[in-house]
Amino acid sequence: MRFASDNAGPVHPDVMEALAKANEGWSNPYGNDEWTARAVAKLRDVFEAPEAAVYFVATGTAANALVLATMAEPFQTIFCTTVAHIEEDECSAPEFFTGGCKLTLVDADHAKMSPTALAAALERRAGRSVHSAQAGAVSLTQATERGTLYSLAEIEALTTIAKAHSVPVHLDGARFANAIAALGCSAADMTHKIGIDAVSFGGTKNGLMGVEAVVIFDPALAWEFELRRKRAGHLFSKNRFLAVQMDAYLTQDLWLDMARSANTAAGKMAKALGAIDSVTLHHSVDVNMIFASFPAAAHRRLRDAGAAFYPDAGAFDGPDDACFSARIVADWSCPDENIDAFAALVRG
Repeated sequence: MRFASDNAGPVHPDVMEALAKANEGWSNPYGNDEWTARAVAKLRDVFEAPEAAVYFVATGTAANALVLATMAEPFQTIFCTTVAHIEEDECSAPEFFTGGCKLTLVDADHAKMSPTALAAALERRAGRSVHSAQAGAVSLTQATERGTLYSLAEIEALTTIAKAHSVPVHLDGARFANAIAALGCSAADMTHKIGIDAVSFGGTKNGLMGVEAVVIFDPALAWEFELRRKRAGHLFSKNRFLAVQMDAYLTQDLWLDMARSANTAAGKMAKALGAIDSVTLHHSVDVNMIFASFPAAAHRRLRDAGAAFYPDAGAFDGPDDACFSARIVADWSCPDENIDAFAALVRG
């Protein structure tokens, strides 16, 4: 019953097999290899962007921080939601990699930035004097940190506002595949066709060992990103072991198959939990993440049975009937019996 994070799920066997094959023999370093060339070509096809610059790094934090540093200057600010990963979970990496660019937090409803809130935040920065940080970039997350989704129209509304202020837009796509699988749209439809300038395209949370792709739709930014990647220590000599994961990921739509499996598992869990009177679901379950509250007694039953999930502080120590929230995340490999067992323990 492992529902703490999709990061903790296994690597897909097809990816492990591809890694083993890539390990046979000698290969050119620093991305000058056949696997990198093939993975780059596949990503350009997926995004319908033949001129896109594509790079591989090992972590989502590196992807976000490096691309935002390429898009924003040290004397600028990046607009994101109050629960954005770059705000809550990256230890000020964006500020560090940009050389001091601050974050401006924009109010969000169910983790989704509203056009009205973004417009107001940008207006407050417009025309500021030399004494103030200037508007630098907007960073959106799809799927959001609360498992909700922006519609394509909602993303386009936000990018339109940003472009009206001459501000580029970054998409943190740690769970990009889950969003695409849920919306049934193309990668192009969700990005550059509606105003996104660069994407952190995640793989680690969806069955890869450890690789994220940075896809930049403006080739003019490519050289600076390459320099920043090298300077930050994120240019891998054996880049083929990053690229081959992405190559396998994109072969025969494995990335979408795994995302659909994780989303389906979360949907089944949400249905099971939603049928329990003592459970409250806090957000719509659009992808593979659930945020729910239930009694401390249920938290303790889950803990004692060895279930892995993320409870609020104090959940194991409160009175039996006091409700505490928890994050529950399904990965691509989640079996139905684990869902049934987890829900049964919550039910009691």
